[in-house]
Amino acid sequence: MHINEILKKPEGRRLEFKETIPTQLGLPKTVIAFANDAGGEIYIGVRDNPREAVGLPEDKLVELEEQIGDIIYDCCYPVILPDISFVRVEDKYLIKIIIYRGNMPPYFLKEKGKTNGTYNRIGSANRLADASMIEELERKKRNISFDSELAFDKPAAELDINEFKSFFHEKTGEELNTQSLKKLELIKEYQGIFYPTNALILFSDDELRNSHFYFAKVECARFKGIGTEEFIDQKSIRCNIALQAEEAYNFVLRHIDKGAFVEGVYTQSRWEYPVKALREVIRNAIVHRDYSLAGKDIKVAIYDDMIEVTSPGLLPPSIDYDAMEDRQSDARNRVIAPVFKLLGIIDQWGNGLKLIADELKAYPEIEFRWKEIGLSFQVQFIKRNYKSEKESRQELGQELGQELGQELRQELGQERKEKTIFTFILIHLQQKSLSRSELAKALGLKTISGHLNRTITKLQEHGLIDFTIPDKPNHPDQKFRVTERGIVFIQLVEK
Repeated sequence: MHINEILKKPEGRRLEFKETIPTQLGLPKTVIAFANDAGGEIYIGVRDNPREAVGLPEDKLVELEEQIGDIIYDCCYPVILPDISFVRVEDKYLIKIIIYRGNMPPYFLKEKGKTNGTYNRIGSANRLADASMIEELERKKRNISFDSELAFDKPAAELDINEFKSFFHEKTGEELNTQSLKKLELIKEYQGIFYPTNALILFSDDELRNSHFYFAKVECARFKGIGTEEFIDQKSIRCNIALQAEEAYNFVLRHIDKGAFVEGVYTQSRWEYPVKALREVIRNAIVHRDYSLAGKDIKVAIYDDMIEVTSPGLLPPSIDYDAMEDRQSDARNRVIAPVFKLLGIIDQWGNGLKLIADELKAYPEIEFRWKEIGLSFQVQFIKRNYKSEKESRQELGQELGQELGQELRQELGQERKEKTIFTFILIHLQQKSLSRSELAKALGLKTISGHLNRTITKLQEHGLIDFTIPDKPNHPDQKFRVTERGIVFIQLVEK
């Protein structure tokens, strides 16, 4: 990337600008934070506000280079070897310092020691690492992951994994026995006894999961409006992690709309959000979250103007969401991720981000954003042209009034004269979602009549009602809900 393009970029996880060489420990803290994370670049001779290259004295460049090298060598441990060079911007000179991702973490300030001198890069800031972050860096050095560590609370044979065994057999056709559990690193032998790894506890329904990983859950919420003041619906998903993604995804589907449009002679349907991308983001949140961070859960928040997924743990160092179309893979949980792949929950390595990028191309009205907040990673799907509920319904009402097909226009005229089962179904579903049998009962019918079934089909074809579990029409818990289009139709009937 050309230097002029770099100068336009904001400071962040892998980039920092300095007007002069920082005094005291400012420079070593940044160097340490970069080395402990994904690496990064520091440009000296750049004013940040307003952003401009002010340059450094040309006759002092070699001296400043030596000074920078000495500061890094004297203050940082283990030894960090920077790549220092000079960069020219028009008639000005900058010093460029490249810090590579270190292979001997944790790196820390010599004078402060490991406990008080280890820094991580979080966004554009250097943050003092706590004990859990230092432990994670130690695991990186030993090339192990938290989910592969043994839990000695009870032998693996005493762990309740019956539901996980059944689910694994259903999805793979294979049995989970001692040999396969060992091969998947879900159990390991210690002094002649097999103990579970943290991964197996997370997959289990054992009491240990609730005691050790009480925070390993997904909190879902549908808020009214664009703030968090009022809930419409919420759900806490506390099952084993193999089942969490689908439950969270189904919660989202229940609270977003599926519109109908005509293409040629056929009526087509389309979700208001890219649901495949949403599913992938939710799956990634569960597969790649940092399970060593106690007290932090995954959050799926649905607002009128966006959907937001927040996962504990920063983005793995080698993953860059700005280059989504490039196949990228960096599994934080090296035991969990392969099991999820076997279960069909995630696809081939590196395909996930590309899948998201590809589907977003078909949704130009949705803006995709990601950011790191504290020790969490957050993804947002934002409606670019969001309008308030009142504005949207007024607009949709006008559109429906202008674009109603002949059949639906006739229905509207008939319903205005005398309300029939057509409208009564919509009114009942506006109050709450109902199954086919519950609808029959609400309408005073003794059985599910053919007329009721035909009316339900017609309402679905017109996009006035929809399934609560759209991708599984025959699901035993299936119900119907009124769509925004259906609500507007009721309003038109009552005018």
